[in-house]
Amino acid sequence: MIKKITLTEKEESPPVTPKKPATTVKKAIASSDTVNKEIKNTAPLTTIENEEKQPKKGKNKPQKVKGVRNKLTLSESDYVILNKLKKKCLDAGVHVKKRNLIRAGLLRLSKLNSTALLSAIAQVEIIKAEASDD
Repeated sequence: MIKKITLTEKEESPPVTPKKPATTVKKAIASSDTVNKEIKNTAPLTTIENEEKQPKKGKNKPQKVKGVRNKLTLSESDYVILNKLKKKCLDAGVHVKKRNLIRAGLLRLSKLNSTALLSAIAQVEIIKAEASDD
């Protein structure tokens, strides 16, 4: 519920008192001869078109890889294997996440020839998931 405020209910603000001006520091004004010399020595102004063609400094960073969220069903034995691999990495002094282990496995699989890839796929246990994983 909105309450209407009448003029008598408004709080009166205290009167505004002017503040003392802050102390200013006087700057040395360059003579017109030095200003003219500086203008002559500077490069001409570039137009917007020229700026777009020139690569900007500091903009050569690689673009971030955007992740894709996906639901993945793994068997209990797969989680056991992932935990063993994580423990091996921790024993070596490297903290690793499950997703990075899976990505490392994908990189290794992508470098196999067709015969070795099909052999690795044949060793994988087939599990029935609630939703189809393509």
